[in-house]
Amino acid sequence: MQRTTLMIPNELREALRQIAADSGVSMATVVREALEERVARARPTPRSLGVGASGSTDTALRTAVERPEPRACL
Repeated sequence: MQRTTLMIPNELREALRQIAADSGVSMATVVREALEERVARARPTPRSLGVGASGSTDTALRTAVERPEPRACL
């Protein structure tokens, strides 16, 4: 385990101290648990997001106006 220094507002520190006292654990334990919960909820952004972006910002508007020609039935 490695030591890390955090700068937090006094109100947050006092709230952490109170939670730790009520739970009978150290403030470090409360902070670690909160960080673990946050990391567990984090989802990486898909790398493929935006790969097929056309660069056009009016696509939805154009689809309402422009209609493709129907294909001939063979």
